[in-house]
Amino acid sequence: MTNTKAPSKLKQEMIAYALLVVGSALFAVGDVMFVNPYLMAPGGTYGLSNVFNTLWPWKISLYAICMDVPLLIIGTWILGPKFGFKTILSTGLIFLFTFLIESFWGYRPLIYDYSIGILNEAGTSTVKFAVGDGFQYFVPDYFLNTVVAGLIYGVAIGMIFRSGATSGGSDIISMIIHKYTKISLGTLVMIVDGCITLSTLIAFGDIRLPIYSIIIIFIEGKVIDLVVDGMKSYKTMFIVTDEVEAVRSYILNDLKRGGTLIAGKGLYQGNERNMVYVTLDRADMVKLKSNLRNIDPKAFVNIMDSTEILGMGFKALPEE
Repeated sequence: MTNTKAPSKLKQEMIAYALLVVGSALFAVGDVMFVNPYLMAPGGTYGLSNVFNTLWPWKISLYAICMDVPLLIIGTWILGPKFGFKTILSTGLIFLFTFLIESFWGYRPLIYDYSIGILNEAGTSTVKFAVGDGFQYFVPDYFLNTVVAGLIYGVAIGMIFRSGATSGGSDIISMIIHKYTKISLGTLVMIVDGCITLSTLIAFGDIRLPIYSIIIIFIEGKVIDLVVDGMKSYKTMFIVTDEVEAVRSYILNDLKRGGTLIAGKGLYQGNERNMVYVTLDRADMVKLKSNLRNIDPKAFVNIMDSTEILGMGFKALPEE
């Protein structure tokens, strides 16, 4: 008998490492070509490195690795071995790609107002970037650049997450503070990244920069969800009804889906009640919700968003 699990697992690992490499490269592209030239800092060690790079010219990658390595060491010492090989590899790959891009491409923006072109001297609406030992100026297109940067960051980090790597960098600071303060980790991440984002206002005195950085973070978060969870949107419905057989028949025969029947008891009168638990895509949810009025106008329905559904009929359970 041939073992089909080994090749399947090998294929999954190859895909994971490919996602890790491509995601790390995209992150470097987004940071050097879109975020840094516009003086923005959407959180993380690379966001802070962008600020340092502008104030005291030195490579972004060198600033970042000087923060990332000590944070990984301190995080491992205080929190234990939480950071796997893929996270360490991702840290190294992002450093390598960022170093290569800033060495050969420089800090030229990829998006700017082409109708005016790059100016040779400062104007009221220009931003400067380093060229050799001097500077050159360009007319920025903040909105378009922010949207594209958010999309690139989101796809990049989503691919890194899909590969099995975890976020390191400034998130380690949040984890350490969380250990000793018990403040919500999500709250701490927002505080740490918020401070990094606000550093652009302190450093450059332009209120637009932290605002655009926050927009990047928002777009990035939405895109990460799409990359990690997919485009498919599922809804979970809990239906308390006296017409269980009619609801069951509609789900099985018309929607061609399955579900679970849960026996319960009402709190007010203590009567025996049945509840149907079913997870559907958005289109089937709308059909069932519309037909429930005809099946049982007195039904009680609770509908919740489901970010990830695993098992028969949906996404396969991950292999060990």
